[in-house]
Amino acid sequence: MTPAPTTIGGQVFEWGTHTYIMGILNLTPDSFSGDGLLTDVDPVKAALAQAHEFAAAGAHILDLGGESTRPGSETISAAEEITRVIPVIRAVASEVSLPISIDTYKAEVAAAALDAGASLINDVWALAADPAIGPLAAERGVPVILMHNRSQPRNAEIQAALGGRYVGIEYKDLIEDIRTELLERLSAAQQFGIASDRIILDTGIGFGKTVSQNLELLNRTDAFTDLGFPLLVGPSRKSFIGYTLDRPPDQRAIGTAAAVAIAIARGADIVRVHDVAMMAEIARMTDAITRRPHD
Repeated sequence: MTPAPTTIGGQVFEWGTHTYIMGILNLTPDSFSGDGLLTDVDPVKAALAQAHEFAAAGAHILDLGGESTRPGSETISAAEEITRVIPVIRAVASEVSLPISIDTYKAEVAAAALDAGASLINDVWALAADPAIGPLAAERGVPVILMHNRSQPRNAEIQAALGGRYVGIEYKDLIEDIRTELLERLSAAQQFGIASDRIILDTGIGFGKTVSQNLELLNRTDAFTDLGFPLLVGPSRKSFIGYTLDRPPDQRAIGTAAAVAIAIARGADIVRVHDVAMMAEIARMTDAITRRPHD
C-alpha cells in the first residue's frame, strides 16, 4: 500500500517514487557519532556549512536536534535545548531551501523551532513524553514522525570503544510487539487531531532493542509497509553496526551503507543518515534495482 503524499515545509513528498534522504545535524557536545556541532568554535556557522553540504549532496530533509538520545545520555532542559537549536534553525531556514525537522520530544522546544522555521516534528517518544506536543502538532498542522521506543537507562551498557547498546530487552514477539505499540501511538496522534497524511512511522532502530533485535527489525522493515504510512529507518552509525563489525562510530560508514540498502529494499521511504553524500548514492543505486521497472 503506497501512502498518500505528505507536504513538509511546502514540498510534496511522493512516497514510493524514490527514497528520501534525511541529513542529521547534531547540535550537541556529546553525540554518540562524534559529529556534535557544539564542539565547533562557531556552531551556527558550522551547522550552516553542513546544511549547504547536505543539500548539495542530495538531502531532502534536514533533521536538527539539541539533545543526545544515545544509550546512557543525560537529559537537558528545554531552555538549554532551545538555546542550542533555535539560532541554527533560523540561519538554515534563511539560506537552505530544504524542510527542517526538529528532533525533540518537548512541546516548548518544538513550538520555538516551528516559529524559527522548522516544519516537521521528529519525536523519539511518539508524542508520549510531553502531553502538550501532540496538540501542538495538530494546532500547527505540521507532520510528525512517531518512533517506537522502549529505551530504559537500566538496560544501557557502555563500552569505551563501541559506545552504548541496550541489553536484556525482552519482547514477546519483536515485530508484532513493535507493530502493536506503533499502532497505539498512531491512534493517539489521530486522537490529537493530526491528519493521517501528516504521520510518518519510525520503527526505532537502536532504541530499546538489543543488537540481534536491531538486525532482525532492520531485515523485517517490510513487516510495517502494510500499515499504509511512510516509513523512516535510521540505522546510521548506530551501535548495532559497531558491535556487529567491531567498529567505532567513525568507522561505520560501510556497515551503515549495507543497512541503508537493506532498509530501502525492504520498503523504507526515508533514511536518516550522517553521511549524506555516500548514502544518497547508495539510495539511488538501491532504488534503481528495487523500484524501477526492468527492461
